[in-house]
Amino acid sequence: MSEKNRVKKRKNKKNGTRKSSGFWRSLFRFFLWLLFFGFLTGVVGVIGLFAYYSKDLPNPDKINKRVISQSTKIYDRTGQHLLYEIYGEEKRTIIPLEEMPKSLLAATVALEDRNFYKHHGVDFRALARAVLKNAQGRREGASTITQQLVKNSILTSERSIKRKVKEIILSLEIEQKFTKNEILRMYLNEIPYGSNAYGIEAAAQTFFGKHAKDLTLAQAALLACLPNKPGRYSPTGLHTDELLKRWRYALDTMAEMGFISKEQAEEAKKEDILSQVKPRRTGLNAPHFVFYVIDQLEEKFSKDELRKGGLKIYTTLDWDLQQIAEKAVAEGVKKNGPKYHFTNAGLVAIDPKSGEILAMVGSKDYWSDDIDGKYNVALSLRQPGSSFKPYAYAVALSKGYTPDTVLFDVKTNFGKDGSGEYYRPQNYTGTFSGPVKIKQALATSLNVPAVKVLYLAGIDKVVKLAKEMGITTLKDPEDYGLALVLGGAEVRLLDHVGAFAVFANGGKKAEKKAILKIENSQGKKIADFEEVKEKRVLDKNVALQIDAILSDNELRTPAFGKNNPLVIPDYQVMAKTGTTNDYKDGWLMGASPVLAAGVWAGNNDNKAMRRGAAGVYVAGPIWHNFMLEALQKFPKEEFEKPEEIPEEERVDKPMLYGDIKLVDKVKVCKYDDGKYCLANKYCPESKVDKKKFFVAHTILYYVDKDDPLGDIPEHPEEDPQFERWEKGVREWGVEYMRGHKRKIVPDRECRKSDF
Repeated sequence: MSEKNRVKKRKNKKNGTRKSSGFWRSLFRFFLWLLFFGFLTGVVGVIGLFAYYSKDLPNPDKINKRVISQSTKIYDRTGQHLLYEIYGEEKRTIIPLEEMPKSLLAATVALEDRNFYKHHGVDFRALARAVLKNAQGRREGASTITQQLVKNSILTSERSIKRKVKEIILSLEIEQKFTKNEILRMYLNEIPYGSNAYGIEAAAQTFFGKHAKDLTLAQAALLACLPNKPGRYSPTGLHTDELLKRWRYALDTMAEMGFISKEQAEEAKKEDILSQVKPRRTGLNAPHFVFYVIDQLEEKFSKDELRKGGLKIYTTLDWDLQQIAEKAVAEGVKKNGPKYHFTNAGLVAIDPKSGEILAMVGSKDYWSDDIDGKYNVALSLRQPGSSFKPYAYAVALSKGYTPDTVLFDVKTNFGKDGSGEYYRPQNYTGTFSGPVKIKQALATSLNVPAVKVLYLAGIDKVVKLAKEMGITTLKDPEDYGLALVLGGAEVRLLDHVGAFAVFANGGKKAEKKAILKIENSQGKKIADFEEVKEKRVLDKNVALQIDAILSDNELRTPAFGKNNPLVIPDYQVMAKTGTTNDYKDGWLMGASPVLAAGVWAGNNDNKAMRRGAAGVYVAGPIWHNFMLEALQKFPKEEFEKPEEIPEEERVDKPMLYGDIKLVDKVKVCKYDDGKYCLANKYCPESKVDKKKFFVAHTILYYVDKDDPLGDIPEHPEEDPQFERWEKGVREWGVEYMRGHKRKIVPDRECRKSDF
């Protein structure tokens, strides 16, 4: 080939190369421009997408100011013992970050968002990795703590691109407006931990029975495991093996990230953490009292306010006394129930000076279905037996009768009762004591004198006083007969104790209360019941007379023995037993100047106990054991002594003040076949004689029942009960004089026709 042709060939080859490289450069530039415009379009698209969804987004500034549902908490009087939480779907208590242990914050970050302190709301690297793995069929989440906060507190849990975009936008905005600690605080107060517990404080209380600030490292790490799958990872559920695996991983990760040392992690892993989880049943303490309080709260607040308002209710309950009461009731029923055939008991304790309910036990076991344990016997209607007697005696003393007034405990027919039957009450022993003083009759719980006292006092006045003292269940006085004093009406244990507190408080009634104060969710007091509201309903000296009688062990010894359950060594207490005729109810009511308490024992289904199951045997030991331990919490205090009636102020009715003659010499006249009449002008001097006779009469012979301090009745027989009572006294007198070889004094004066 010629040189000319070779040159020409090289030029053509060179020109072809130039044309080829230019093509590829143009193509490269085209793709660069295409990539640029694609990226630009993508950016504009993303910006447009974000702008489109941003216009309808809530203001992230308000996330820290919104109202979050919080449960209402019912505490004891100190606020140290949580009795119960009232909540809707979410049980929650908001607490500041300072009350969250650092170990909890570390465990949460380690498990939920390792890059929490590095990203700005969204971890895009983790997001891309999650997208890739989900595309491969392997499910993986990438939500940061901030995103979870947004999802739980602002958005729904809907699965869609639209919601995810909103979540990312809000997360980025929130990170610009709040610090990491503020975000953690909101997050840990929001998230669900299972068992209706929302937020770390509710979780700590629910699973460990303590405040979040008191959690140990191991406990904090366990709780941090729950939000991921609250149901599956429940420490009281079926998958605790998975929970423990995640718990150990949490501790190891915390050590790896430098939050704790490896030694701390290993030490924590040695703990039997599941054994530290408290049983769910501890969520309700003093149950009968709690629901008594809730009934009152529902009258003041709506259901939404109680379930979501975060109220704090400080009650009057004394936690220590409640424990003593529950123990006394449970042990008393267990020990004596089988012997006397009763299965349940209740106890109420009240501060006489303030009216505060300090303890309430509505059954031996709230959780027992066998005895219908949820039924509150402290509020149920029961016949009080003889424990009702002090109200009648108090009215009688108020009218002018005295503790020494003499009544006859003799067989007496009081006439027909409401059922048309003759009312002939018997004493527990089946015997009669003859003439007794009022204080003896009350202390030894004699029935016939008590019925007479009710008659002397007046049923209407006794009902009125009992109501004023706090018995809320009494009806119209006309609905009751003389059996009222032996427990013919129905009362509530709570009311009964409150009324006995009036005796202990010198006749002043302090209104019963179960709530001291109420605070809102911000801790501001919105209701205050701490002020004591007192009203005098009984004369002070009368109250002191009842106290003196019912606290005198010598007076009650003939009936109960010297060492009886009514005695509390080293403390002065007044006490009264009660037993219904059919042995369905046994009572012991009593008080010291600082503590009033009452016990009922029996069966919820109203079955009778064993015959002989008197209140002193079934309720007495429970009351005794409670008072014996409870009074040690209080300073020793004794009742004031009642004032005696000065001699110069006494009326001329010796029987009112304890002086009665059973036998006396009487001037009589003998006629016919050895009969006697009271000597007068018709009696021949030769037939006049002085002999010893039984001369006593019923009290109605000497007093008008409604005006015992007034004149002696000229016609005592006009009283509808006089002949009945007098007959009982004379019949007793016949038996009494038979032993003394004497007779009853003649009941009339001599007539001219006798001679």
